[in-house]
Amino acid sequence: MVEVIRDWRGLTAAQKGAAVAVGAFDGVHRGHQAVIASAREAADRLGVPRAVVSFDPHPRRLFQPEAAPFRLMTPDQMARALAPLGVDRLYLLPFDAEMAGMSDEEFARRVLSEGLGIVHAAIGFDFTFGKGRSGSPALLRTYGETLGFTVSVTDRIDDASGLKLSSSAVREALKAGDMDRAAAILGRPFAIQGEVIHGDKRGRTIGVPTANMAMGDYMRPAYGVYATRTRLPDGRIINGVANLGVRPMFEIEQPLLEVWLLDFNESLYGQVLETELVAFLRGEMKFEGLEALKVQIDADAAAARAVLG
Repeated sequence: MVEVIRDWRGLTAAQKGAAVAVGAFDGVHRGHQAVIASAREAADRLGVPRAVVSFDPHPRRLFQPEAAPFRLMTPDQMARALAPLGVDRLYLLPFDAEMAGMSDEEFARRVLSEGLGIVHAAIGFDFTFGKGRSGSPALLRTYGETLGFTVSVTDRIDDASGLKLSSSAVREALKAGDMDRAAAILGRPFAIQGEVIHGDKRGRTIGVPTANMAMGDYMRPAYGVYATRTRLPDGRIINGVANLGVRPMFEIEQPLLEVWLLDFNESLYGQVLETELVAFLRGEMKFEGLEALKVQIDADAAAARAVLG
């Protein structure tokens, strides 16, 4: 279990003194994992906790409040993704007007050194920090020499096949419905976590009850039908088929993820589920009526079963 600390101010001595990987780490993809591994190696060498420093909300949300939804994971998903990487602690720092206004020197001194008391910072080759993104890896090294922490910089890492390992590359793959490519970059299938909400219950009228989740600040993958695996709060994994989008036949206003859990008949309202989008089966379609829709849903379910084994 990763300990989550949501501030850099007022920490106890026991909460300080880690070797940290610093970055947004949205998606915790394989490129991020290399930076985190560098922090882990330093922590083990120095005999200190292994930690990650990230931000909530994502800095882009503060600087571009009107930007389209873009997140690849929630903070809860980030903490879970860090656990198998050997991370002890996640500093999820509030990215607010105060932090956005700090100079690069202030961020290094007030947040990393005085606030978190770090002994080592692992960063990526393109890491920037401070107001106007004025801080660079070289500058952080200089500050570290003065403030008493070391710095390691991880070069850009791409897959041997030439696959670009970046959050933007994950988003491009998801927009294209290329779930295999997204999973290859992430190191696991892309997953959406959310609370099951009440929908219009049309699915029940045709024998296809769905667990519906709002998309929130998640980026919008290709709209259409997916083969899925859903993790329930009790840890069970249930295969399914899901529609993601606005359902052109009914023209709902906000996109939903509507998951039909196969061979499952329990109420899930109010529960938080995590659904992996394993494979893109087809795009959204309009149907002449409910009977035509039901025929297609049955075909989608058969296709999902074939994909999921």
